[in-house]
Amino acid sequence: KPFKPYVPADKITPEITAVSVILGIILSVVFGAANAYLGLKVGLTVSASIPAAVISMGVIRVIMRRNSILESNIVQTIGSAGESLAAGAIFTLPALFIWAEEGKHGIENPSILEITLIALIGGLLGVFFMIPLRNALIVKEHGTLPYPEGTACAEVLLAGENGGSKASTVFIGMGFAAL
Repeated sequence: KPFKPYVPADKITPEITAVSVILGIILSVVFGAANAYLGLKVGLTVSASIPAAVISMGVIRVIMRRNSILESNIVQTIGSAGESLAAGAIFTLPALFIWAEEGKHGIENPSILEITLIALIGGLLGVFFMIPLRNALIVKEHGTLPYPEGTACAEVLLAGENGGSKASTVFIGMGFAAL
């Protein structure tokens, strides 16, 4: 099947709003901190995409009573970006400290400014490389390449958009998992 967006291009729907950006940043910080702690403590991280999708759907759709899947998508995307950036930082930055400790090539411990710049440049490179790849990987290969986590996030957001029993199933599952 050819790629067909869920929301038609001619439909005017709120997308990048103050609420979606602020909520996304909050989720990004929380999931980023949790992933950084988990990764440094036990050496592995977890993906926050699906939990971010569930929380964004719950807050945007249920609590705020807004009917915008695009706002929920922005929240989910920003929220999951924080955990990805944290994972990239915790697995690459320790190498700089190890090199400095071993005294190789006159490297000193990186400053907080250098760490911030490395994380910022790494995040921007990820975004800049994904922009041209979106058309090739998402649009042209739609239906060919499996994206299980992306598909699961989309289904969570669609369940929230449809409401009713589908959305309640997501929240029952979330409550059961919390218990």
